[in-house]
Amino acid sequence: MSKKKILIFGGSGFLGNALYKELNSFYNTFATFCIDDTALEKNQKFYQFDFEHDPVSILLESIQPDIIISAVRGNFTSQIHFHNELISWTYRNDSRIIFLSSANVFDRFTNYPSYEYDKTLSESIYGHFKIKIENALMRLPLNKYVIARLPMIYGHGSERIQEIKTLHYLKSPIEVFPNVITNATTVSRFTQQIHYLINRNKKGIFHLGSKDLIHHSDLVKDICKTLELKDPIFKKVFDSNDDRYLALLPKDNLLPKNLQFNISDVVQESVKL
Repeated sequence: MSKKKILIFGGSGFLGNALYKELNSFYNTFATFCIDDTALEKNQKFYQFDFEHDPVSILLESIQPDIIISAVRGNFTSQIHFHNELISWTYRNDSRIIFLSSANVFDRFTNYPSYEYDKTLSESIYGHFKIKIENALMRLPLNKYVIARLPMIYGHGSERIQEIKTLHYLKSPIEVFPNVITNATTVSRFTQQIHYLINRNKKGIFHLGSKDLIHHSDLVKDICKTLELKDPIFKKVFDSNDDRYLALLPKDNLLPKNLQFNISDVVQESVKL
């Protein structure tokens, strides 16, 4: 039996590249990169592609992927057009899309955590953009898509951990949100969960975060303590008078216990080499 063909759009980005490294040994995995990169140009499984200017149909027809993973970043309007092209191609071909979405599709709701099939409603431009793509995907047959909603991503090497370290080195304040109750994930947990969804041919909407919740300020302080950062400076940002939730919890689409994790795991894995 031949290996599934996977095409990761945004394979040179942090999440896309982590997915490529996770999946490449198990599947026939391809990826795209946008900015000139000599190392990636030599890798025959990476294709230079700019979704804002290049037609995607040529690459799709050439590779004929079984699974398309969207991990691109960039102009929101261009991304919406690009995803509509992906959706149209997927509808006509024997293929599926895995779209990386965000907790921000629920950022208008503040009084409780959000579950997979709760109504989406956002007050941010970013959340509106993600909702628009989610809604387009949900017009496909259910077996044609996975919407993987992600909370804040930490873990060794992640952008958030690098930012915390840089700000501390510069003796600059690290922003924390004392009134925001959230959950989180790490890069390694996220890639393992996506691998499982592919391997088991899962479909629908999945919330890929920790099982438990924490105030954002406590999470960042715990990470700083675990990183052994001496006397970090915190800037408390109060965006509301009361506690508000920005958290994704699973209810309908639970993953196996070995793929579930807690905030304490997120904290520890933020320093793991």
